[in-house]
Amino acid sequence: MLIVIVIYHDIRPNREDDEIIMNENKMRFILHFVRFILSLHRKSVYRNNIIMDVAFILDKYFNSTKNVSIDVFDAQSLNTVYQDVVNSMTSHLEIEVTVLQALSYCLYEMMDNVHIHSGKPLGTAMTHYDDSQKTLRILIADEGMGIRESLAENEKYKDISEPEALKLCLKDTITDGKGMGFGLYTTARLIDSIGKEFILHSGNHKLIIKDGTTSVIENGLWQGTLIYMEIGTNEEIDPNQIVDHRTDVTEEYNETFVETEELESLW
Repeated sequence: MLIVIVIYHDIRPNREDDEIIMNENKMRFILHFVRFILSLHRKSVYRNNIIMDVAFILDKYFNSTKNVSIDVFDAQSLNTVYQDVVNSMTSHLEIEVTVLQALSYCLYEMMDNVHIHSGKPLGTAMTHYDDSQKTLRILIADEGMGIRESLAENEKYKDISEPEALKLCLKDTITDGKGMGFGLYTTARLIDSIGKEFILHSGNHKLIIKDGTTSVIENGLWQGTLIYMEIGTNEEIDPNQIVDHRTDVTEEYNETFVETEELESLW
């Protein structure tokens, strides 16, 4: 347990003005050291729950980016981490508030999916805002059972293939029986509205949405589920249309993230 505490402290970067300053060389050393230590440990629960190849993710999805926020969360810290991540986004005043209202709902659903469907206790959230491109990049990943295996827990989808599972999970009310099947559906609607790129990697396949085209390709193994997306942030949208008007995400966002004084000043 002492190892866990030291690792968790060291891989979290220092905060300066709400930005994360990453030292990739230090992180790589720590991750390699941790893998070596855990390889000597016979309890697979530690290996499975602690280590995620953060250096690989940074290289693959945040190439050459210096300021990346990284947060590890479990069921107990999910709400706190979620609010911290959204609050960090609100500090960028140039991000259209309607984008934040819709995105905040999708983000929580993606993070909650880790807790409900992955079969593992830990998830990782990474975010980066590119002011010059007016683009927000978000990645949520776990090392759980993966989408195909999760859906197969529902008798209806027990024989589904991995590529079919990746396509199907973006549709409405598709679930393994432990949720409503609404989170990835609303995220897909957000991508349709303001998305620049969306990647869903689970198992040996990757679904990619880019330039209005959806494709599924065979790719290297990701044990679990990894969601990456790039969205534009300077276009006004209808947040409640993104969630098909099934809930009032505008009100939910304002109640959680907007100070009472700010709300009163709008009237």
